[in-house]
Amino acid sequence: MESVLAQFWPHGLLALMFGYLLGSIPFGLLLTRFAGLGDIRAVGSGNIGATNVLRTGNKALAVATLLGDMLKGTVAVMVAEAYAGTDLALCAALGAFLGHLFPVWLKFKGGKGVATYIGCLIGLAPVAAAAFAAIWLMTAILYRYSSLAALVASAATPVVLWQIGQGKVGMLYCILSALLWFMHRGNIARLVAKTEPRIGRKNT
Repeated sequence: MESVLAQFWPHGLLALMFGYLLGSIPFGLLLTRFAGLGDIRAVGSGNIGATNVLRTGNKALAVATLLGDMLKGTVAVMVAEAYAGTDLALCAALGAFLGHLFPVWLKFKGGKGVATYIGCLIGLAPVAAAAFAAIWLMTAILYRYSSLAALVASAATPVVLWQIGQGKVGMLYCILSALLWFMHRGNIARLVAKTEPRIGRKNT
């Protein structure tokens, strides 16, 4: 236990903090404000992610939000790996994901994490990221629920990681997937109640 803590301190903590600061950048909120659309938290579900930004009717802003939320995870991982190695890249990935979910600038009320989840995965295991995207797409086409697609793909991701020999990343993604499911608890309740809006249907 002491050796694990010794390895984490202080470099692991620095990587975690670096990832958190990047992950906490609220692209959805910033972009919609710069575009003159007001506070995205007053629109639709109140979420700061790309799905809710799309409810403003501005597809370009939604795409920009998606890319920003993905890239902050990818950049955190790639910078940490380049300067400190894979183990600290995992710390940075965890930090970026937590930063998106619980940004200090927004009183710890952030997004649901799907874009940052896959952004970190792109940096850590591109093959698994491609599998996530394929599973998400197939589930979305079959059932027309974005939230269900994210839940299914995230549940499969740790299994995919272990299958391709990425055990350490798989362990991290068990934690990230559990957090992602927790953040989607409202969506899960609506899916069970059959009140979750389908893709393409406007929701307030």
